[in-house]
Amino acid sequence: MQNCINMSVLIYIGIGRVAIQTVSLSFFRFGSPMARLWALTQMGAARFTLPRTPDIGFWKLLGSGTGEGFTPIPNTTIYAILATWPDEETARKSLSTAPTYKRYCKWAEENWTVFLAATSVRGAWSNSTPFEQSATETSGPLAALTRATIKPSIAAKFWKRVPDISDMIGADPNVIFKIGVGEVPWLHQVTFSIWPNKHAMAEFARRDGPHARAISAVRGGSWFREELYARFRILGTHGMWDGSDPLMQMQSVDARSVK
Repeated sequence: MQNCINMSVLIYIGIGRVAIQTVSLSFFRFGSPMARLWALTQMGAARFTLPRTPDIGFWKLLGSGTGEGFTPIPNTTIYAILATWPDEETARKSLSTAPTYKRYCKWAEENWTVFLAATSVRGAWSNSTPFEQSATETSGPLAALTRATIKPSIAAKFWKRVPDISDMIGADPNVIFKIGVGEVPWLHQVTFSIWPNKHAMAEFARRDGPHARAISAVRGGSWFREELYARFRILGTHGMWDGSDPLMQMQSVDARSVK
């Protein structure tokens, strides 16, 4: 099992410690059947402990789908916690000391957290706007998060399109990290992705294909009861995913391309 503090890989992305709202998105991978069962129970139990964490603001416990998460079939190995904090220092301290996070880290075989500051936010999540637009975009890596409450009458149509979109984003060499998670299977979907720069993300969004056609259908058909779109500046990360830090891999590629 990976220790949340001592074995974490820590990266700062060229920004000072400024008192701006910080969003943490932590991913946990559970290996053994016992660990998976424990993680499943926390989707209920942690709802009572996580809100008692000092300084925590908006929070959500998230499950995932099979594959890279972009399917309606639950994946019992990967879970996530999203939370907002008054600043980055508080976020980092809370993740290393809060009982809920410590228990998740104890049971997980690996974990990875990305710290974010919103550069643009549109829409609502659980009838609120959880992210404060508190940072400006840079020329470096950025993250995108979408969240939607899917109308039950449209769920089958929505999920029919998802595999093609997943294949398309998976084949894009520019995407650094991607995963689909959600609060309630089939009806509450969250997508999270990290891109090397704004240009790469915009090129994917404009490209004709399943993603563009799905966006057009959503806009024309009113598929969602509630939706939120946000972009983030990446403040830093800690931990590992698939044995390394995804952003460290990107920096290694960039360093080799300069030589």
